[in-house]
Amino acid sequence: MKQDFLKYQAQTSALPLNMEISHAKGSYIYDTSGKDFLDFVSGVSATPLGHNHPKVVNATKEQLDKYMHVMVYGEYAQKAPVDLCKLIANHLPEPLDKTYLTNSGTEAIEGALKLAKRITGRSEIIAAKKAYHGNTMGSMSVMGYEERKQAFRPLLPGIRFIEFNNEEDLLRITDKTAGVILETIQGGAGFIEPQNDYLAKVRKRCDQVGAVLILDEIQPGIGRTGKLFGFENYNCTPDIVVMGKGLGGGMPIGAFTASTAHMDLLMDNPKMGHITTFGGHPVIAAAALATLKEITETNLMAEALEKEQLFRKLLVHPLITEIRGKGLMLAPIMQSEDIANTVILKSQDAGLILFWLLFEGRAVRITPPLTISKDEIIKGCSIIISILDDILES
Repeated sequence: MKQDFLKYQAQTSALPLNMEISHAKGSYIYDTSGKDFLDFVSGVSATPLGHNHPKVVNATKEQLDKYMHVMVYGEYAQKAPVDLCKLIANHLPEPLDKTYLTNSGTEAIEGALKLAKRITGRSEIIAAKKAYHGNTMGSMSVMGYEERKQAFRPLLPGIRFIEFNNEEDLLRITDKTAGVILETIQGGAGFIEPQNDYLAKVRKRCDQVGAVLILDEIQPGIGRTGKLFGFENYNCTPDIVVMGKGLGGGMPIGAFTASTAHMDLLMDNPKMGHITTFGGHPVIAAAALATLKEITETNLMAEALEKEQLFRKLLVHPLITEIRGKGLMLAPIMQSEDIANTVILKSQDAGLILFWLLFEGRAVRITPPLTISKDEIIKGCSIIISILDDILES
């Protein structure tokens, strides 16, 4: 299978991890030799309830027994996507009450950028340096990392960049700006949180000049920071909120939510201002609905903050300079990229799955399922510390 994987399936790097997967359940992934791996990554934040959660699996199977695809997005009323959009609205502050469902987070970003331009009649978009919002052409245009963009230029015109947490840069948001797009917590940059009420100050500046504020919750959203949406921690409500990854409980989904008045602009001038065949797919929506219900009806969000403290208590070592992030979106920062690489690769050999961040080479991604147990946290952290001890002694 490894040979066929490399020969027939397009790769994204020259050295993929190339583990042969048999099955996955709870906090563990199993390879074809029967070895189990404790998963501290959860599909890059995409499986907040762990692998094959029974409520998500059952909801998916029940919908499969009824029907799969029946019509392109927005034409038929279907219970699973309607109920999902209603539940999202019930857990968002006013006026965020209407949701457009997509196939992925990056597609939702594309829709949000279009909507900002449609709302304002302007074209300029302000994004953050070291931002990551996806890899389609529009999302790549607002990626603040030139090394990953230069081979694909020309991209969208009219994009300007500011430094995250730099208040002086907010003056670059003007009456020419259609929208400001920010990750609530910068992901690829190294899990950078907003400081000194930064997001509230961005919100105020957008209000002053009539710009739309888009917050990307694709990574921090769906309970990972102790709140359903990360922005709830930072005294700021966006005009458009974008979500993905964890919303699907392991199934592919994205969504962007705005006010009814704003979202309805996509219906006219032109009609079908944003369209998709498979967005809002009933099977995917059923999985997402089950995921969102479980997260909002249990103590998982509060427990995420307790588990964060356990991680911070256990991951103390001379080779770890700091731990960034919030809740179960954490990034221990190592003294060097080489140390981070060694920890990630040797952890897999020891039965623990860790991963990298896109732009911060010293970071080690820790984004486990919200359902991870404290014993599993202790087990995984002991592997990390043991590897760091070996590095220190060598």
